[in-house]
Amino acid sequence: MSYDVIVVGSGLSGLYGALQAARHGSVLLLTKANLEESNTYHAQGGIAVALTAADSPELHFRDTMIAGAGLCDPRAVRVLVEEGPRRVRDLIERGVPFDRVDGQIAFTREGAHSQARVLHAGGDATGRSIEETIAEQVRSSPRITIRQNALAHDLIQDRRRVVGVRALDCTTGVSEAFYAPAVVLATGGAGRLFSQTTNPGVATGGGIALAYRAGAEIADLEFVQFHPTALAVPGAPRFLISEAVRGEGGILRNAAGERFMTTVDPRAELAPRDVVARAIALETRRSPGNQVYLDVTHLDANHFRHRFPTISAVCEKYGIDVGRDLIPVAPAAHYLMGGIKTGRWGETSLPGLYACGECACTGVHGANRLASNSLLETIVFSGRVMQRLFEDAGEENERRPDGTDQTDLLPDIRIVVEPPRRWEAPSRSIDALRDLTWSLAGLDRDADGLRALERISSAWQAQDAGSATREDAELSSLTILARLLALAGLSREESRGAHFRTDFPEPNPDLRRHIVLVNGLPSTGDRSESIRASVGGS
Repeated sequence: MSYDVIVVGSGLSGLYGALQAARHGSVLLLTKANLEESNTYHAQGGIAVALTAADSPELHFRDTMIAGAGLCDPRAVRVLVEEGPRRVRDLIERGVPFDRVDGQIAFTREGAHSQARVLHAGGDATGRSIEETIAEQVRSSPRITIRQNALAHDLIQDRRRVVGVRALDCTTGVSEAFYAPAVVLATGGAGRLFSQTTNPGVATGGGIALAYRAGAEIADLEFVQFHPTALAVPGAPRFLISEAVRGEGGILRNAAGERFMTTVDPRAELAPRDVVARAIALETRRSPGNQVYLDVTHLDANHFRHRFPTISAVCEKYGIDVGRDLIPVAPAAHYLMGGIKTGRWGETSLPGLYACGECACTGVHGANRLASNSLLETIVFSGRVMQRLFEDAGEENERRPDGTDQTDLLPDIRIVVEPPRRWEAPSRSIDALRDLTWSLAGLDRDADGLRALERISSAWQAQDAGSATREDAELSSLTILARLLALAGLSREESRGAHFRTDFPEPNPDLRRHIVLVNGLPSTGDRSESIRASVGGS
């Protein structure tokens, strides 16, 4: 079973990439659940792009660089903001029903954006609207073969080049091999690594673990973005309360009813996510009842319900009247800035293997993603992967004539991860791992907690019995990611962006560099500093 390209994953990066590839050849699209189940489907906030007269790619570039806390690759950010308008226009032409006012597309403003540049669809159902529109076109393409409930568990290599994928049919339990000159991983993030997360059940980091086991470079795994405002009702899942709610005027209050963000940051509720999330966590610990609330009662209730129909409905399900009641909120794991290290065309360190979307680390987000840049990244870089594969695209200039794209980052730190060892460890299960990761490597971290997580996850990885079922495969992937996150977090002895160490609370200028993890010997000729990480070491 051979194809021109294999795409693994059916979020927006996988779907959009498959459509672009189908213009040139045959495509196999593998997804471990149904076609629409992905982080994209649950995305509320919108898609950021400079399309208004008051905005520009340059302003979008500056906002993204600031949010990234000194670790963005300016060349990758330039690609994002300059190619973004063309890709979003393509979505519009494909029929994505973005919200309009008086016939014109409506733009809103979110945290850390200097302009109103965020498009929405269906109010707070942007991801679902885009996913359903593009999925319908994928289903109707005669050049795309779709295999649902097919979990990719192994990359097939020939002298280190990736030439195919082995996938488990989760319905029959049979593993099959598929071949192509190029494999594109678009498998999404790993929010399910944490017990408190806004992500759906499919977000288990499988593509990142798959690439790591095959020898690909993995970067920036310590940078996990915790969304400040997830619904915090006992017994309810951590449902996302979109940043756009604060963009519309929502106010954060403590248990005494006091607004507190104005004393934390001049941008108040519209400060970057890491700032808001830590402020909420601190205020929660200080407040009676350990609770913080999002107040929208001063806003027009009918307008709010029209603007945020999904959020309003979920709140009402749990007895919260948005026109009268405060919404209890707390931070939750939301987005992974790190992943499979790629170049600006989606190429990885393994020939024949490409990555895009949340599973990839392009350098666009740095240490802290700017709100609503994620959906834009999926279409820009999945489009570039297929352009590279089928249109023989050349590399753009390394930097602009004015020097604004020259990176001043220090050389990467490369960690060659030693094989895991068997240690005494608690019983191995997904729930146990998620609880440990949340408590030991959540919003606040320190060396003791990270070492404990590394030791336990190493022991669990050592006793991994293989991937006989989807649950086995997901536990294996999450265990690998927990260990890599712990190693990266231990090596980053500073606080930067979404990574906060209570034992190193300030940024360290000597750590303006990426931490790259590799399962095997480092490749030669890289501009990097290599260390060897043993179990439990820092």
